[in-house]
Amino acid sequence: MGARQSSAHSKDKSPKRMGLLWGRQKFSPWEDTMLPGKDPRSLLKRGMRHVSFSLVTKGMTDIPEFLWGLSEVQKLNLSHNQLRVLPPEVGKLSRLVVLNLCGNGLKSLPRELSLLRSLKVLFVNMNCLTEVPAELSSCRNLEVLSLSHNCLSQLPASFADLSRLRKLNLSNNYFVHIPICVFSLKELDFLHVGSNRLENIAESIQCLGSLQIFIAESNNIHSFPRALCLLTSLELLNLNNNDIQNLPEELYLLCRLERIAWNPMDKGLHISYNPLSKPLPELVEGGLEMLFSYLKDKKHN
Repeated sequence: MGARQSSAHSKDKSPKRMGLLWGRQKFSPWEDTMLPGKDPRSLLKRGMRHVSFSLVTKGMTDIPEFLWGLSEVQKLNLSHNQLRVLPPEVGKLSRLVVLNLCGNGLKSLPRELSLLRSLKVLFVNMNCLTEVPAELSSCRNLEVLSLSHNCLSQLPASFADLSRLRKLNLSNNYFVHIPICVFSLKELDFLHVGSNRLENIAESIQCLGSLQIFIAESNNIHSFPRALCLLTSLELLNLNNNDIQNLPEELYLLCRLERIAWNPMDKGLHISYNPLSKPLPELVEGGLEMLFSYLKDKKHN
């Protein structure tokens, strides 16, 4: 009798039996196409470094339940759907290294993101976020964070604990100043705060000594802070389309800025579309060497 029970129990867990169970679940039309009696694990892509799973542009309004059972997933792409909620079950995917939620309609993020201790890259750009949970700061391995194109005006103070963060995109939000916690992120080499509501750049910007790319275009910044001139690792500085009239004499200290840049993708100094006072517009047209020479002479004279 016991042997028969054991045999029956083993049948229930056979791959064929599991396939039938998955087949009986009700899925949306696109899920039916993906999972005609399949174990969802068959959809995992096993690369050289990561196990990945992608449901991009599927028109999803909800995340399928089977996903939370795929605990081995390391790269998950749910971008460009119609998701309104990210369920707390996302915390079950503890091996996640990359999570892409770009281009949905998320208004908030669950606190359970704090359970993703291996997470290195998080894209939540192009959503409807008005705040970010302080618990996200528990993801101490996070290196890349994109929060652009949301409705954010502040960040939790606890973000100062993201000591490994190297790239931060806060562009196209409602920030009136760069959040104080950002100045604690000593490893940052990329910071994008363009298209916000900034009127100034705090002197604390000088704390970001590793910064190589700083973009603050399309704000209402009135002055070019001298503190920026202390960031001698800068290779791209974009202050286009602001309200800057004067340039600091110490600008020549930014010796890694190789040129006046006109193409948005080029390295160098971007200073177009500002009401620069004379003779600065002509000097900018003449190139960076001419501009630096003028500012250096002005300082020493």
